[in-house]
Amino acid sequence: MTVADYIRTPDNGERRFSFEVLPPLKGNGTEALFNTIDKLVELRPAFINITTHHSEYVYREMPDGRFERQRIRRRPGTIAIAAAIQNKYSIPVEPHVICSGRTVEEIEYELLDLQFLGIRNLMLLRGDKAKEDSRFVPTPGGHAHTTDLIRQVVKFNEGFFADGTQIKHPGEKFDFGVACYPEKHEEAPNLERDMEYLKQKQDLGAQYAVTQLFYDNEKYFGFVERARQMGITIPIVPGIKPMSKLTQLTMVPKTFHCDIPEALAKEIALCKTDEQARQLGIEWTTQQCRELYEHGVKNIHFYTMSAVDSVAEIAKRLL
Repeated sequence: MTVADYIRTPDNGERRFSFEVLPPLKGNGTEALFNTIDKLVELRPAFINITTHHSEYVYREMPDGRFERQRIRRRPGTIAIAAAIQNKYSIPVEPHVICSGRTVEEIEYELLDLQFLGIRNLMLLRGDKAKEDSRFVPTPGGHAHTTDLIRQVVKFNEGFFADGTQIKHPGEKFDFGVACYPEKHEEAPNLERDMEYLKQKQDLGAQYAVTQLFYDNEKYFGFVERARQMGITIPIVPGIKPMSKLTQLTMVPKTFHCDIPEALAKEIALCKTDEQARQLGIEWTTQQCRELYEHGVKNIHFYTMSAVDSVAEIAKRLL
């Protein structure tokens, strides 16, 4: 069963969840990553999502004192990590495939590698802009938009490479989801335009969407209602990340462009330590998830970065 099949299947009252992990930093092993997964796998997640990242410039000092600019990827190995997780845990994996930092040809080779490894589920994203750029700049020979990436994957599924050459032995087709933003993407002029882009993604073949994190369920409920009015019929999976540190009160809105509800902001302001903030995050997120399930949500997707233990505790309370 693919991720898309699972999301569409009636839940029969079961509370389902999935989660996202990051590949290890360059030079680190997989022990910490597998320890993270071990804490959650016993709770039977529906699937595991693996991020991928743009390369970035770093400056290294040379022996003569000059600084040389080099481009590196801090977290390589998304495809290899996805295969390792799928083989080790026999749980469906969903690696990110992004436009950012890739040419069309490089994406094509990623699709071939994934197909060879028997990985059928993808999360298709534009990806973040490079840190040194003021706006998103596509890689020469790459895609500017997620819709362009979707067209490439659909063409691949139909048995053709990006240059129009027919694939002699097409493998299994990919299922794929996309991202959406209940409080709009930071670059969209307004929510209506952003939702039009989601409609385009659906019409091109996206089978479900996973939201950016949010802390106010009314934002999610309102977003889904407006999406349905626009003819967006694909499942919209809520993405959730519990607060775990005092600094996140200001960092999360800035980084993820989402609002912190006033009630939550007031409670965090009363916390004196990170542990108090973490416990508050667990309580708030547990209630948030219960309300989502009670409103008919079939699957909740957790972002685990800096919050693995909190997510494990929340999942135990919910399930």
